[in-house]
Amino acid sequence: MLTSTLCFSQADGKKLLEEGNLEGAMNAFGQAFMANPSYTETAYQLTKTLALMNQVDTAFYFLNAALQDDNSLIRLADFNLYSLTTSPKWKAIEDRQIEKFQSAHGQLKNPTYTKALLSIIMKDQSLDYYVDFAKVEFSEKGHIPHWFYPIIFLKNEFITNQNFEEMKSLIKKYGWPTYSMVGKLASDAPLLVINHHPDDQVRKDYLPMIKEACESGEGSCIEYAKIYDRILVNDGQPQFYGMQFEFNADRKLVPATIESPEYVDQRRKAIGLEPLKDYLKRRINFNFEVAQKEK
Repeated sequence: MLTSTLCFSQADGKKLLEEGNLEGAMNAFGQAFMANPSYTETAYQLTKTLALMNQVDTAFYFLNAALQDDNSLIRLADFNLYSLTTSPKWKAIEDRQIEKFQSAHGQLKNPTYTKALLSIIMKDQSLDYYVDFAKVEFSEKGHIPHWFYPIIFLKNEFITNQNFEEMKSLIKKYGWPTYSMVGKLASDAPLLVINHHPDDQVRKDYLPMIKEACESGEGSCIEYAKIYDRILVNDGQPQFYGMQFEFNADRKLVPATIESPEYVDQRRKAIGLEPLKDYLKRRINFNFEVAQKEK
């Protein structure tokens, strides 16, 4: 009975969170937590919801419970927790997670750089909970909601630009962040900032470094492929790896035009990417049915 109550409340909470009903999600996750306080995933879902509601002190209470046995860094980059970063308590969370990560996975060459990059990732995506609702509304109703425009203005004007300047300063101080220097998660920070920058010239300027890191095994080939494809699509050319999407006439996401699509898996395999059919099905539920060849 306890297990079924926990599962029901947990599933209910996730559904309500996805629908934007934060108060309902908070109540559902709260019931699940009361049913089993030792289940850390419930504590984390409750933390996220409370953080989105700006209930900072209460969120920290449940975050400490959620992180009890967690030695990863993924929580330090979770955009849902962005409201917590203005509290002095956040630094203690950062320091503790970095310490636990290094105890479990080995020393980072530059943990200070790692923390700064994880903060950039979180800030880069801090409005994505709301942006995702705008995408859903466009897909379902065919128009962009009016409240999306001030949000995207704030994202571009304050978040994207500030992150880019901070990223440039960090790279100048420490060098290009590699897997071995800052860890895999943190090394994605400049790739996200560059990919989200409104100016394609920025992507073109940094592309050689991104490609070098990918080919040397010190950077994300997935993000390299996204950035390279975005440059091509924005220049009006077919993409190379199939990483960029667009809305079709039915307002469904589909891959943008791909160069020689029958050879795309061969190109993807060369940099360690999964078959495009699997990627598109998982990301946008699109059935890619072009038979593949090899040269």
